[in-house]
Amino acid sequence: MPVSESALAQAAQRLREGGLVAFPTETVYGLGAHALDPEAVARIYTAKGRPAWNPVIVHVPDLAHARPLSRAWPATAEALAGAFWPGPLTLVVPKAPMIPDVTTAGRDAVGIRVPAHPVALALLREAAIPVAAPSANRFTQVSPTTADDVARSLGDRVDCLLDGGPCEVGIESTVVDCTGPDVVLLRPGMISAAEIAQVVSPLGVTVRTAAPVSLPHDAGAPVEAPRGPGMVDRHYAPTAEVWLVAPPPSHDVQEALEAAFAAGVDRGPVRALWRTLDCSRPGLDVQRMPTDPAPYARALYRALHDADAAGVTLLLIELPPTDDSAWDGVRDRLTRASR
Repeated sequence: MPVSESALAQAAQRLREGGLVAFPTETVYGLGAHALDPEAVARIYTAKGRPAWNPVIVHVPDLAHARPLSRAWPATAEALAGAFWPGPLTLVVPKAPMIPDVTTAGRDAVGIRVPAHPVALALLREAAIPVAAPSANRFTQVSPTTADDVARSLGDRVDCLLDGGPCEVGIESTVVDCTGPDVVLLRPGMISAAEIAQVVSPLGVTVRTAAPVSLPHDAGAPVEAPRGPGMVDRHYAPTAEVWLVAPPPSHDVQEALEAAFAAGVDRGPVRALWRTLDCSRPGLDVQRMPTDPAPYARALYRALHDADAAGVTLLLIELPPTDDSAWDGVRDRLTRASR
C-alpha cells in the first residue's frame, strides 16, 4: 500500500538518529538501523534477540552506493549486481573500514543488497545512509511478510513501522560470497545457483554451496561462525513442530499421517500443507499450497504464521521436488523450520 512522503521522511530521520525502522522489501520485512552506527546496529540485535555472531545485511539504493562499502569490489559482485539488482540477491564482499564490526559480526566481509521494493528504495534514498536490516522478527522465528507480522513479533521494540503491504517474493534473499576465487552460495533463495552460474561462468568462476551452521543446544556460539546472514540450521521456524513428508513413492504418506496423529493429536490441532498430495483423515486440517515455486514461496510464511495463530501444534508439510533448482530456496526454508 502507498506510504506517504511525510511517513518516509519521519522514518528516514529516525534512522539517521539511531532508531529502528521496520520496512517492506520484496522478500520479507526488514528491521533497519544506521549500518555505520554501532549503537544503532546493536539495537537490532537486542530487539530481535539475535546472537552477536550472526551478521546482518546492509541495504543501499543502488550499485553506486554499494561499491564504496567494499574495500575491493570483486568482478563477480559487479557482474551479479548488474544481472540481479534491484532484487533478492545479497552479495558478500570485503568490507570497507567504515563498516563497524557489529554489523558484520566481526567478519572482514559484509553482505549488501539493493531491494526491489518501491518503499524500501524510497526510504534508502531519503535516509541517505546504508541501512543494516535483517528480518523484522524474533531470532529463528518465521520471517514477517506483512506489517501485522512485524507488530505481533516485535511490538514496541520498533520505533517506526512502514506498511507497504504483503511482500511479493516471500522468502529471504539468496546470499552469495564473492570474497574468494569461487562464488559460494551461503543461502539459497529465489535466484537459483544455476542462474548465478550463468552470470559468473564467463568469468571463469564456479559456484559452490556452503553447509548451514549448526546452532548449539546451549546459549553459546556455534563452533563455526556463519560466513553470512541466514546460515544457521534452525531458522524460519513456527511454534508448531514441523514434519516433512516426501510424496510417494518415496514415503508412505498414510503411515506418516497415523504417526503424526499418534504423536500430536493429544497436544492440539494437526494441519497439513499439501502441494500435490490428496491424503486426509478425520481431524486433519488440510491447506492446499501452490504447485509452482514462486507462488509457493510467496504463500509459505503466511501459512506458517496462520498455523501459529490457529494454535496448530504439529504441521505436516509436503516436500517440494528435489530435481528442480527453482525449489531450492523453499526446500531450504522447510528443512530449517523442521529442525
